Amino acid sequence: MEAMNAEHEAAAGRLQAALELFETGVAMMRQKLRREHPEWSNTQLEAHLVQWLQDRPGAEHGDAVGRPVPWPRTPA
Repeated sequence: MEAMNAEHEAAAGRLQAALELFETGVAMMRQKLRREHPEWSNTQLEAHLVQWLQDRPGAEHGDAVGRPVPWPRTPA
């Protein structure tokens, strides 16, 4: 039972780290957009940030290598 709790705690820690890294990346992009476009209002900046999050140039089909497949995957 203790081993399972330790595994769950480790997994929770990894998830927490991933979420924190995501938030840091969003904050960094927000700063980059602000530096590049100081004339934008906060509303414009947030709209561009949301667009970037949805499009993510360079990761149109996700972050992994390989070919895109439909999700959820159906057994062949």
